[in-house]
Amino acid sequence: MNKTALITGASSGFGLLTSVTLARRGWRVIASMRDLGRKTLLEDAARTAGVLDRIEIHALDVTNSSQIETMAKELARRSTPLHALVNNAGFAAPGFADDVTDAELRDQFDTNFFGAAAVTRAFLPQLRRQGFGHIVMVSSVSGRLGFPGVGSYAASKFALEGWTETLRFEMKPLGIQVVLVEPGAFETDIWTRNAKLSAGLQSPDSPNASRIAGWRKRITGDQKRANPQVVADTIAAVLENPRPKLRYVVGKDAKAALVMRKLLPWAVFERIIVKSAGLD
Repeated sequence: MNKTALITGASSGFGLLTSVTLARRGWRVIASMRDLGRKTLLEDAARTAGVLDRIEIHALDVTNSSQIETMAKELARRSTPLHALVNNAGFAAPGFADDVTDAELRDQFDTNFFGAAAVTRAFLPQLRRQGFGHIVMVSSVSGRLGFPGVGSYAASKFALEGWTETLRFEMKPLGIQVVLVEPGAFETDIWTRNAKLSAGLQSPDSPNASRIAGWRKRITGDQKRANPQVVADTIAAVLENPRPKLRYVVGKDAKAALVMRKLLPWAVFERIIVKSAGLD
């Protein structure tokens, strides 16, 4: 195959698994991450899979415009085309709406929305010159459905969904495929190590203090989540599909939630969400 893909946020989770999965399928992978000090997990996984020689690891903070520009220029100078861009970098900032500060909300958007948009815009000139390529945005079911306590995350993903849908219309006539992948809950560290809890969520003075314990048990509980390899396999399949659709919902929980919202009366659906969040 010998195609090339750039993946952001490749130090763990979906980004790491997608990097290894594509390399195993014959891709050359440019795996980027904000902190190169966290590259060990990717290197170990790639070495175990026997594909370390097919993965380049680079530093790329999607909120750093100079790093983005440098990476875009570097890849544009290469003799090989860029076949795919996977915007995976992101984090969750849990917190109730009246606890989250403006600064925390902007921080969430800077990575999840503005970062993805900035990286995409930087590589669009190369994709346009080529006349082909895939852009995959790793969104979330939270980009289609709000959930208590994660309004900042949902807002950033809702924004990403709208921007990406518009981008697809604009790029389709140019031969560039734009796709949203919307996972549900999977066994990654987005809600643990990679989460940035709002200060209000941790304050005893929060107006939500009495409700936080039940909510946190629901979010960070011991329930077994699905294998994230399914998401990596979905992304790989999208990149190898010459005519992918706009949205790919991944995970039984995500699909069930969207079906329930569509079929149930809103009052019923609302009660289910409130109860499942531990707020009743």
